[in-house]
This record gives sequence, structure tokens and C-alpha cells, in this order.
Amino acid sequence: MAAYLMRRSILGSHQCLRTLSHQEIVSKFSTTKCLGEIQKMTRLHVVDNSGTGRIAEFTGRPPRCIHVYNKTGVGRLGDKILVAIRGKKKKAFIVGCKQKQNFMVPRFDSNNIVLIEDTGMPTGTRIKVPIPSSLRGNSGEFTKILSIATKFL
Repeated sequence: MAAYLMRRSILGSHQCLRTLSHQEIVSKFSTTKCLGEIQKMTRLHVVDNSGTGRIAEFTGRPPRCIHVYNKTGVGRLGDKILVAIRGKKKKAFIVGCKQKQNFMVPRFDSNNIVLIEDTGMPTGTRIKVPIPSSLRGNSGEFTKILSIATKFL
């Protein structure tokens, strides 16, 4: 039935209908999965209450990842990244990812970040979304972000 509908949408209703082989279906439609990992040029969503993040949301130009500070170049939950936001470079921590996570780690609808200064202090004073509780195990600079978070998953 799916092959019938695909063929009908490709050729229009006036063409004769026949079933398609798997090869024909794959050649007409993309079968790759959605890219949910954070890498260069990925659009991000600022979830703290910093002024820079709020203005970026209203202007319609979301922040984009410039660099991921790890060996693989793929950002995961809790990684530090460099972000281009409103023509400036800012550092940020990833607090939510679209990609499939480890067991008992929530998956988010958007790639969420919290902006930080060069000294490691968060730019905002509150975080608007729940933070995964698996980040509590991360020590170091991440503890400052956990202290301003009010909700955990």
C-alpha cells in the first residue's frame, strides 16, 4: 500500500499504477535518519535567562556551534562548545540533546545550551528547562550551572 501511495504522489494520478520495487523507492526518497548530534553549524537553543540568549531568540537567528572542545568533534551532554551568537563568540555547555542518549538519560526536542563567560561563570541567573540529573556526576566547571538550575529530570 505504501508503494502504491508513493508511486501515485511521484507520477500524479493520471499515470497507470503499479507496485514499486524496493530499489525504486530508495532511489526516490531519502532514508537517512535525522541528524541529532551537535557538531559544527548545528542550530542551538539557549535555555538560560541571559540577555544575549533572549535577543537571539526574538531576532530569528539562532546560535550556531563553531567548535566542540573534545577529540571527536561531536558534542554530547555536558560538553563545552564555542557558539556564534549575535556576531559574537561565546562558550556554552550542552544541557540537552536531540540524539539518542544512554539508558535513563532523557532525550530533548531541541539542542539546549547554557551560555558561560570566559571565566566559567554562567551568563544568566536561571535555567528555564529541566536539566538531566545525570549531569550531577560531572565535576569542575559544571557545578556552577547545576547551582542555578531549579528543575532536574
